[in-house]
Amino acid sequence: MAEAEHRGGKDDPDSDDEVYEVVDLTEYTRGHRWWSRVFGYNSGPVVEKYSVATQIMIGGVTGCCAGYLFQRVGKMAATAVGGGLLLLQVANHSGYVQVDWKKVEKDVNKAKRHLKKKAKAAPEINSFIEEAMDFLKRNIVVSGGFAGGFLLGLAS
Repeated sequence: MAEAEHRGGKDDPDSDDEVYEVVDLTEYTRGHRWWSRVFGYNSGPVVEKYSVATQIMIGGVTGCCAGYLFQRVGKMAATAVGGGLLLLQVANHSGYVQVDWKKVEKDVNKAKRHLKKKAKAAPEINSFIEEAMDFLKRNIVVSGGFAGGFLLGLAS
């Protein structure tokens, strides 16, 4: 009888009754950006707790991965855009497509004016740039490792 009671108990390593603690982080993470949660902006950057060599390795590995992906995606995008423009020019030269270049120029100028107007009325872009610069200044070692890794990733 004692053996049957022992099988289902908490102390039994073969028991399937595992208890997990659920931590609610919504109060901590509400109003914070994702990089603040990852790098721990409020309590000081978590990455700074590691040695300089570890920080450079973290930045270098992430930069290398980002550079490699950027290279691959960039090549695909350049091929797609260049191929599309080439096909458009061939179709235009062969007479399949007639392009009204005056209308294209007018629409491009209109888009430029619209973008300039939007750029002046977008202070959130300036605040994002300021936050990014502050992040780079606080994490200069990781940022340097990332930049170097990014260039190596692009070169590979």
